[in-house]
Amino acid sequence: MFRIEARDVFGLIHPPADVHSLGILSFSRVLGDCGIRTLIADEGIGADLEALARGEGGANLKAWIANSSLSVLGFSYRLDPSDALRIFGTLKDFLSRERLTRIQGGKVRAVFFAGLPEACDEAERRFPELAGVFRGDETIQETLERLGVPENLVPQSLSPGLKYDSARLSFGEGLVRSREYLSVKPVDRSSSLRFGLRGEKVTDRIADGKAKGLPPLMRAHAGPYLADRKEAVRLFGDWARSLASGGLLDILSIGTSQLTQSNFGEDWEGKLNGGGVPLATAEEFAFLWQTCRPLFVRAYAGTKKVPELARMYEKTIDIAWHALSFWWFCRLDGRGPNDVLANLKEHFETIRYIASTGKPLEPNVPHHFAFRGADDLSYVVSGYVAAVAAKRLGIRDLILQTMLNTPKYTWGIQDLAKTRVLLCLVRSLESPDFRVHLQPRGGLDYFSPDLEKAKAQLAAVTALMDDIEPEDSSSPQVIHVVSYCEASRLADPPVIEESIRLTRWALSEYRRLKKEGFMEGMVRNPEISVREQSLYRDAVKLIKAAELLIPDTYSPFGLYAMLASGMFALPWLEFCRDEFKAAAIPTRIVSGGVAAVRLDGTPLRVEERIEAMASRLARIPRQGGKDVGSR
Repeated sequence: MFRIEARDVFGLIHPPADVHSLGILSFSRVLGDCGIRTLIADEGIGADLEALARGEGGANLKAWIANSSLSVLGFSYRLDPSDALRIFGTLKDFLSRERLTRIQGGKVRAVFFAGLPEACDEAERRFPELAGVFRGDETIQETLERLGVPENLVPQSLSPGLKYDSARLSFGEGLVRSREYLSVKPVDRSSSLRFGLRGEKVTDRIADGKAKGLPPLMRAHAGPYLADRKEAVRLFGDWARSLASGGLLDILSIGTSQLTQSNFGEDWEGKLNGGGVPLATAEEFAFLWQTCRPLFVRAYAGTKKVPELARMYEKTIDIAWHALSFWWFCRLDGRGPNDVLANLKEHFETIRYIASTGKPLEPNVPHHFAFRGADDLSYVVSGYVAAVAAKRLGIRDLILQTMLNTPKYTWGIQDLAKTRVLLCLVRSLESPDFRVHLQPRGGLDYFSPDLEKAKAQLAAVTALMDDIEPEDSSSPQVIHVVSYCEASRLADPPVIEESIRLTRWALSEYRRLKKEGFMEGMVRNPEISVREQSLYRDAVKLIKAAELLIPDTYSPFGLYAMLASGMFALPWLEFCRDEFKAAAIPTRIVSGGVAAVRLDGTPLRVEERIEAMASRLARIPRQGGKDVGSR
């Protein structure tokens, strides 16, 4: 087994085509905390590696390896597996040809490979001399063990994150091995007002469950895709009927196709579906609602004509609540035709309509920033800003979704800190006319393709959910259950129901173990408190600055100006980069959280961010007069 040494120099390289480098940065940070020097190849070295794979280049790569005295080399490529193996094979041949390995008299004594699971499997088969592979689902502890980092090199600063995350994963592994969760039975919620009938409110079912001490409502996402559209709709009808009769699910989120979201009611001839169940008519939605009584039903918002689709959802599926992404689901993420300002205006119009129905709203916002490399401050503030706008437009009930493990390198103690700060800020808006209902979920890329490990991760993230408000037995009010197979395939009803059973059992067992003193409570953990206080202070400063600097702060133009002025860090923004170049603020993993940094990698203070915002705001042209929702 390979064991790294304090004197090693670890070089990390990835081809420029793979732009998502947060995993490499996190890896580098962990090694750095252990006192092991790491060097990340710049884009030029990565480009030289790509050129080498085409039969060119190699001089810059050789000079980098030799001049930096690298003794360990790590290659990462998490896009196409065949490309990963082809480029890595070229790298291995190059190391051998240039006699750069220890066995040939060079300095490189070990090489690691990181890629998608199937690429890792094939790399292990083709290159048995590899020191190890990283599939992307490793915990910090597993990473340290795979590298053979001696215990004396692991600093105390890593201890809180390692201890909490390892304890929860061990808890999940034990839960899965026991299989006791398979005995979980449905919950009788029939005492809720108008149970299963048109007009039943999800808030009534939440209140009924709280009064009776029932588990949180369970929400799950489902939607099969088949080449034959009508067959896909028929199959989904069978799924909905099965989930309704099973009694474990409370809220069915329809995983509609991209065409349903972007081209509903239009001719789809020649258009790509993009995955998901392709519902094309109001009648198909109405049929599904009738099929899955007594479940609540909800669906994605549209990417254009958003108010019209929201009205259709009300008429056909009596939608449990609406979810809008404000800045997203438009040109900003390549999902729709609207520019950002037009999208915000359309969303504000839709929120006014939603408020008139009395239905709740879920701002489907913070994790979309996190997907693009945003720091934790952007995550928190974007969620708060959306909540303020919703309240001002008349929303009375807010479903606060928080996606944990996003990015997956986030430590649990940091997840708790940023979720508690977001919840604290949004709860400060509560009044007799505005209530907040917490809905946590696991991260999209958190789960391992190894199904047994993924089940343990599902239990571990459920424990994390309970620690958000550990002194409130009625929190969370709703859990968005991400099925354990998400990393490998779409979830069907048996997997969805097993995931719900596992989630409910994990929640009850974790609470029992904490009560009996077998698991550490996170009520007043000093490490989390320090993180909370720091993040809260910065969030308040940034929010107050926006309210001072941006006229009509919570209008469509106000939210547009926030993005355009660099209030949010979006280093991985793929579309509209020129329009929102101010958002290209670098970020990096710091102590298990994501922080904004300067170009040299040092922390960017919130005061510097505000100063830069102020100078840019003066140059953003005001488009039109008063906007919808302006003060």
